Amino acid sequence: MKVNELNNINLPSKKEEEYLKVDFEKLFTKNFKKIEKHQLDIMGLEIYLDERNYDSKLFEVVKTLDNETKVLKITSNTPEPIFLVHKLNDEETLFTNNLEIVIEENIKAQVVEVFATNTNSSYSVLRNISLGNDSEFEYVKVQDYSQDASLNYNLNINQGQNSKLNITNFEFGNGLSINEYVNHIKEKNCTYNLNGLVKLSNNANSSNLIKTVHENENSTSDINFKHTLKDSSKAVFKAKSIVNEQGIGSKAFQNSNTILLSNDAEIFAQPHLEIKIDELEASHGTTTGTLDKEQLLYLQSRGINKDKAYEILLDAFEQHIYSCVENEDIQEFLKTYKRESYV
Repeated sequence: MKVNELNNINLPSKKEEEYLKVDFEKLFTKNFKKIEKHQLDIMGLEIYLDERNYDSKLFEVVKTLDNETKVLKITSNTPEPIFLVHKLNDEETLFTNNLEIVIEENIKAQVVEVFATNTNSSYSVLRNISLGNDSEFEYVKVQDYSQDASLNYNLNINQGQNSKLNITNFEFGNGLSINEYVNHIKEKNCTYNLNGLVKLSNNANSSNLIKTVHENENSTSDINFKHTLKDSSKAVFKAKSIVNEQGIGSKAFQNSNTILLSNDAEIFAQPHLEIKIDELEASHGTTTGTLDKEQLLYLQSRGINKDKAYEILLDAFEQHIYSCVENEDIQEFLKTYKRESYV
């Protein structure tokens, strides 16, 4: 069974401007033995059928495969982060999993999701995050896939007035991942931070597609991704931030920085701002380069061997994303994270 052979499914194409350079081959043309819903080990969650109409074709693909959504409702402050770990065991299987995370008003909470596998299966995931007024939510995603595995991750966001959402995404491994983040900021005084570290090697392929729309006053979106790419790995970063006429006083920032660690590594970075008013702050930028040779030589002149100097400079580059994580328990988890513990 191939996704592109299913009836009543409208697949995106890499020729479309929205998906330019995105590699869909493993997602849509691979022959799977079966489609299976992956069940999280959480009892008693409410379930509903998702009848939303999403603008994104990728969202609609996942909903067509599986429109059953579970609801994780957080009604009190979480003293410790909630961890959701996804372990895929079956081979040649297309797994699905849809979840809505609801944070009620005046609540502060943290959730970590870990996606890791050694199988040759694929995982299509749809997430909705809904924040109540005056709530604060930190969401951290770690994805670490083997060479023959793929992840199609789609996140739709709904923020209440005066809410703060802090998302940090860590991508490791050698597989294929496509991540899409959509946030229509419809209420006043919202804060939205989206940070990502994409650290790839071998033939890994990652795409991050980000759309943010400011539809009300005095909201801030800050998108910041860093990439370190080795061997023949490839990455796509496409961020589009729109500030409509109602978005007076908004702040919209985008930034992508990439270090290429081999001649065959590639990055396609496309930040984009669409501004319809004058009363705002906005900026975007992208840089691509290699490790600074003068800095390497400086460290070596201080008695540090070349490999260690290389490691120090990479760590300094990546550390900014790690520092975006606010919760100390999650910071400690990331320091000790090892893929072997989850596959």
